[in-house]
Amino acid sequence: MSFFDDLPEAPAGLREPQLSRPAWSGPPSDELPGMVPSGGFVLRGPNAVVALKAVEVFSTGCILDLVWSVRRSEESDSGWLEVMERGFERPGLPGILIGVALPDGRKAFAGDPSMVEGSLDIPGPFLVPREGGGSSADDEQAEGSAKYWLWPRPAEGDLQIVAKWDDAGLPEGSLIVPAEPLARAREEVRTYWSE
Repeated sequence: MSFFDDLPEAPAGLREPQLSRPAWSGPPSDELPGMVPSGGFVLRGPNAVVALKAVEVFSTGCILDLVWSVRRSEESDSGWLEVMERGFERPGLPGILIGVALPDGRKAFAGDPSMVEGSLDIPGPFLVPREGGGSSADDEQAEGSAKYWLWPRPAEGDLQIVAKWDDAGLPEGSLIVPAEPLARAREEVRTYWSE
């Protein structure tokens, strides 16, 4: 006889409750986003760029798809090795500060210290790094990509993506994502399942 023989069986058809993921942590898992495909340069210098490839718009927020690239100029082999190592030292954008100015005047920053556990009862906005992306490098160029979840979805109006990359000598710059394509993308959001 086992200790567990007297354990009652679960009623048929009963499912364990599933933990729901907070909306600030990422996009809904059952939506096809609307797209703002035409991006542009957030920062652009003689040997380094940060660009927005696209914005994926969901019912609750947006994913910003960013890429960065730096090309070799006068660096020695050891100097270039340092540039490449900085590009791989952490996931995402190496030493690049990223932020978003929302139409209502609020701001969100990647790596915002208020995102520490225990303080997530504040209303946001948040700019949360997403899984994925990566980096690659060779003797002439280092490049990578990163995605950020912007929550909550911004109100109607222009969205301003702001960046600064001190290591590459690029001062603060920005790119405006116009209100019109964002509004069209909001209308294109579709759920997977019919209600």
